Amino acid sequence: MIRPKIAILTGFGFNCERETYHVFKKSGGDPEYVHINDFIYNDKKMNDYQILVFIGGFSFGDHIAGGRVLAIKFKYKLQDQFGLFLEKDKLIIGICNGFQTLVKLDILPGNDEYRDSQVVTLTHNDHPGYRDDWIYLKCNTDSPCIFTRNIDFIEMPVRHGEGKFLTLDKHVLEKLKKNNQIVFQYADPNTGKPTTEFPYNPNGSIESIAGICSPDGKIFGLMPHPEAYHTVYNHPQWYTNKEIDSEEGEGIKIFKNAVEYFL
Repeated sequence: MIRPKIAILTGFGFNCERETYHVFKKSGGDPEYVHINDFIYNDKKMNDYQILVFIGGFSFGDHIAGGRVLAIKFKYKLQDQFGLFLEKDKLIIGICNGFQTLVKLDILPGNDEYRDSQVVTLTHNDHPGYRDDWIYLKCNTDSPCIFTRNIDFIEMPVRHGEGKFLTLDKHVLEKLKKNNQIVFQYADPNTGKPTTEFPYNPNGSIESIAGICSPDGKIFGLMPHPEAYHTVYNHPQWYTNKEIDSEEGEGIKIFKNAVEYFL
């Protein structure tokens, strides 16, 4: 059995590479740290990997806006390689800062009519400042997203200051709904229903959106950090759960789905 190769992008302010490497390794993949310059200077080829991961952190210090500078660097330095990667049967995930980068790269939402134009963004939280908390998510079980198969509800940590999902185009929002591209929504843990109420919705995202995917489900962006819930002991209330069947955290399901897609 050949394990899928996973490129975990590093450099220029990313800081979640170790957690992300660990979850993909634990999920049966073959992860590798790849500095962005390794692709730019052809030391490594993007097309040699099956999964490309834009990890969390603060690329280029979030100057201008979260993910903006990294997106520009990709557009003008890696356009050919990245374009070839997108044409193949590959997977891409962007977490937090990585999600910000994907929308500014114009590859999410990913619909043909929006190609080469940014139609959604992630902007400053309604409650100003950096939010570090645990949130509850409702997953759209009708979504084509490869990464969230067999997930209904899930808990994850968030840590961001620019996580509010926003679009000013009602047509874009309706298209996301129609295509089931809204994958995760912030939910009230008491009702299980999506909510715009703070703190369950930590940033004020419209339609409580926490993550979206491309129409084919192969490109996925989300603000919460699944890699930071790879063991039950990551959870601040793990000690209250007296019936722990597995020491794996819920977040690892997302990475297992990605690896299993290729196996």
